[in-house]
Amino acid sequence: MSFDQVQPFPGSPIPQQVAFDRRELSVIMTLYGRMVAAGEWRDYGIASLRDLAVFSVFRRTAEHPLYRIEKRPKLRNRQGQYAVVGMDGHILKRGADLKTVLRVLERKLIRSVD
Repeated sequence: MSFDQVQPFPGSPIPQQVAFDRRELSVIMTLYGRMVAAGEWRDYGIASLRDLAVFSVFRRTAEHPLYRIEKRPKLRNRQGQYAVVGMDGHILKRGADLKTVLRVLERKLIRSVD
């Protein structure tokens, strides 16, 4: 092998798909467990696509998702890479910190005690 055949390493490889990392999934699954214990949620689905990763929450398996937690790394420097999307497609909360974005769903757990 000669020096003219050597290829330099690329700066950073382009990922083939976007996925949630272990820390992000831990935060999401903690909220999911509390909502299952409260009887609000019953099933979930995860999709890792080229531009985004989606964690969908269902009340029943055969329904449309109640909420979608999306990760879009391309929006990291603009609006924030995390978003919570409602059943109707409206964005309920968007931001750079996952825990802050998920607070919009934690409000559903707060109930008055008589």
